[in-house]
Amino acid sequence: MAACEVCGNDYAMSFEVRAAGATHVFDSLECAAQRMAPICDNCNCRILGHGMEAGGEFFCCAHCARQKGHRELVDHA
Repeated sequence: MAACEVCGNDYAMSFEVRAAGATHVFDSLECAAQRMAPICDNCNCRILGHGMEAGGEFFCCAHCARQKGHRELVDHA
């Protein structure tokens, strides 16, 4: 068993995520998202899908990007 680095739960079915040369341990997808997912620079939601990036900022959608002045970004839904 390994303890989740977000909530501390020592769980038999915990899992590892390797990113940027580091290994992280979580007990749920919610904890993994809380620690790993970027946050939209406009609305502050967690970006769990295909986000957007412009000028070093991350956005959950083109609407949020446009709110911050990045008119060139469009959604591809």
